[in-house]
Amino acid sequence: MRVGVFGAGYIGLVTGACLAALGHRVVVRDIVPERVDMLNAGQIPIYEPGLEDLIRDHRDRLTFTLDAACALDGTDVAYICVDTPPTASGDADLSRVWSVVADLTGAGHLKAVVLKSTVPVGTGEKVRRALDAAGLAHVGYAANPEFTAEGRAVEDFLRPDRVVVGSYDEATAQLVAGLHDGVDGPVEIMTVPSAEMVKLAANALLATKITFINEIAAVCEKTGADVVEVARAVGMDHRLGPHFLKAGLGYGGSCFPKDSRALRAMASNSGYPFQMLSAVIEVNDLQPRRAVQRVKQELGGLEGRRVALLGLTFKPDTDDMREAPSAVIASRLLAEGCEVTGWDPMARLPTTDPWTRVRRAKTVAEAAEDCDALIVVTEWSDLQDTDWAEVAERMRGRLLYDGRNALDRERLSALGFRCMAVGRATV
Repeated sequence: MRVGVFGAGYIGLVTGACLAALGHRVVVRDIVPERVDMLNAGQIPIYEPGLEDLIRDHRDRLTFTLDAACALDGTDVAYICVDTPPTASGDADLSRVWSVVADLTGAGHLKAVVLKSTVPVGTGEKVRRALDAAGLAHVGYAANPEFTAEGRAVEDFLRPDRVVVGSYDEATAQLVAGLHDGVDGPVEIMTVPSAEMVKLAANALLATKITFINEIAAVCEKTGADVVEVARAVGMDHRLGPHFLKAGLGYGGSCFPKDSRALRAMASNSGYPFQMLSAVIEVNDLQPRRAVQRVKQELGGLEGRRVALLGLTFKPDTDDMREAPSAVIASRLLAEGCEVTGWDPMARLPTTDPWTRVRRAKTVAEAAEDCDALIVVTEWSDLQDTDWAEVAERMRGRLLYDGRNALDRERLSALGFRCMAVGRATV
């Protein structure tokens, strides 16, 4: 089929590239000239493992444009893949969705419009009414939420746990399901509201698992239990599983924080106070601050200290800084009078505070120069290959706070480090 993808961000680029890999002809439209120019020049504006190769290998079926008419010319299916950032109230900002819907006016040749962006339950009904009002009542509508994690988005699209399709009619549901022929995963067909809720519910549950194990970690610190041992044994229970039971500095990124707040706001707007989700959000907001407080107590104060943050992105294998715990940690350290250095192999640092006041180092050893303490914020695999003996020699102090429980504490202790971690005893 011919597919027009509106939005060339994480969702749109992965969707477009993967649909091209499945044999469809795809036109990806974006409104940022610099991004479209990069893509047409063979450059990828985001870091996502496997995406650059996928786009290069299927470039004969991929086109990038600024022109909405070009993206709709002869197109069978239009995918809406724009972002839905939070508003001041926590609700999802749907302005970009409505901008694309407006662009579809007059595209009577379309067979279906598919919304892949994360939206509140009930959005589909509003889009359906808008399409009807624009004379597109014959065009099908489907909700097809994405479940791709940054760092493995291509794998998640092509080999998913499930493909969710919500539609108002069977023909449209089968059409969208057919677009995924070749994908190694089951297709779940349901109503549009259910499909919209699946995405929000899944992210909220994953966020809850992360927050729960972080709460257990806090109790472990008070009682002498080891959260790594606890989580490993708990995760062996087939009813629970090991996924997302890893204590750390809290969740970040473009999905969990935004979608948790959006679900809470949607529930509140509907008259239901989602108290458990409110607690999840509150605990997560506190998690990076707890790390700073523990380092402060260990050092006997932060005024005049030098601290290096190892890893800045919200997770490894991405360059994404959205809602990264490192921003909270850096801001708190600076507020306490610290000098802060940061290292990360891929981060696209914003040109805003606190990053304008953080010196960026090219290597871990350079970041550690004359530091009193190191804080592991992101568990990049590079840290496993680091020459920690050299790092120790360059430091002024020897405190290392492993915020991801990613390093071999016994080996580091033997090199003279005092190792603190989340939910574990200091060694």
